[in-house]
Amino acid sequence: MTELLAFFTDPWQLPFMRRAFAVAAIVGLVCGVVGVYVVLRGMAFIGDAVAHSAFPGVAIAYAFEGNLLLGGAAAGVTTAVLIAFVSQNRRLKEDTVIGVFFAFAFGLGIVLVSTRDSWTTDLSSFLFGQVLAVDASDVWRVAIIGAVLVAVVLALRKELIAVSLDRETALAAGLPVLRLDLTLYIVVTATIVMSLEAVGNILVLALLITPAATARLLTERLWAMTLMASVFGCVGSLAGLYVSYAYDLAAGGSVVVVLTGMFAIAWVLAPRHGLVARMRTTATGGPRTGDRTVLSG
Repeated sequence: MTELLAFFTDPWQLPFMRRAFAVAAIVGLVCGVVGVYVVLRGMAFIGDAVAHSAFPGVAIAYAFEGNLLLGGAAAGVTTAVLIAFVSQNRRLKEDTVIGVFFAFAFGLGIVLVSTRDSWTTDLSSFLFGQVLAVDASDVWRVAIIGAVLVAVVLALRKELIAVSLDRETALAAGLPVLRLDLTLYIVVTATIVMSLEAVGNILVLALLITPAATARLLTERLWAMTLMASVFGCVGSLAGLYVSYAYDLAAGGSVVVVLTGMFAIAWVLAPRHGLVARMRTTATGGPRTGDRTVLSG
């Protein structure tokens, strides 16, 4: 019992772990809320594209000894805006446009990095995360940005859902689809850039998608999905840090592994859409529950 108590309390004795827990909890919560709309829209690819499109901005900032996160944010927002505008041409599917800009941005980043003689810890930390190195100002910055992003998403939740579920009907209803697209892309970009310190460029997509995907398996209601995703993101991030501390593992990777474990459990045991429930339904000859269900408020 004493060892178990020590497992949970010892990390809190260290100032850097307290800051890491704070950032991980905030980032997990915000990614859970924003990720709901990414999952519903089926735009997981945009998360990967934006995360990698930040790479050339980081490379430029690195070359000129600027702020890596600001450079990444500028490049990510620019790419997101271009994707939103070009994808309005319905001749091209959204994932096609995303693929074009994703490949270009990442290729440009590789070219820029190749002009440097060596890599530094700062640049590698952008790729793999540095949550254990955040300071008090980082905690406040993440908290403020996260609060703004969650407020924007919740304020526009009805419009974003309408565009996500039926774009043509949203256009016919007079909704400003382009502005909503731009808003969602910029929110996703800001969320990704905000999360880079926690898990890094390579693993950030898991933090954005996995909690929301887990919640999608467990509920048909939007408010419940949003709540579950934020809880899963927050709890999974904290649990990942505990695992990292206890076994001396990479923090970002540990967070992602824990979140994926939670998803695997839901995929197997979800009451209606889990593997066990489907096997039981098939064995009894009952009607199968559809994979695609309409969320209610």
